[in-house]
Amino acid sequence: MTILAPYDGSSLSETAVRRAAEFGEFRDEAVVVLTVVPDDPGFAERRGWIEEGESYDPDAVERRFRSELDAIAPTATVRTERPAEPAARGATTRNDVTRTIRRVAADVDATVLFVGSENAAQVPAPPDSVGTPIAGDANYDVHIVRTAD
Repeated sequence: MTILAPYDGSSLSETAVRRAAEFGEFRDEAVVVLTVVPDDPGFAERRGWIEEGESYDPDAVERRFRSELDAIAPTATVRTERPAEPAARGATTRNDVTRTIRRVAADVDATVLFVGSENAAQVPAPPDSVGTPIAGDANYDVHIVRTAD
């Protein structure tokens, strides 16, 4: 069994990763931390990965996340994904991130997801929230972290 925790650098995702690592240790289960780094400067700016007008380097974001995760959950496996193609017509980067999380959850046979989201399972959801669609998936248990440690 595998525990999956998406990480986007936010304080809520950091708390979710910490709790996933504690839960994995308690249950003696593998923990995979997933970072999804799309090639979308607007998404990166809205997430606070870059400042307005700053050039966006997805490789630099990936390196920063890996460094942060080494300190947060040193025994977890870190997996970085980049949506293969830009968002399809009518789709959004959020949809691409959500699809990627679901695909990786299936790939690693996740039984539990720890998701940091202020808005998961609430309506209306902000346009960049990936927590809401993930929380509705019945293929695994979902632990929603709504407050940072």
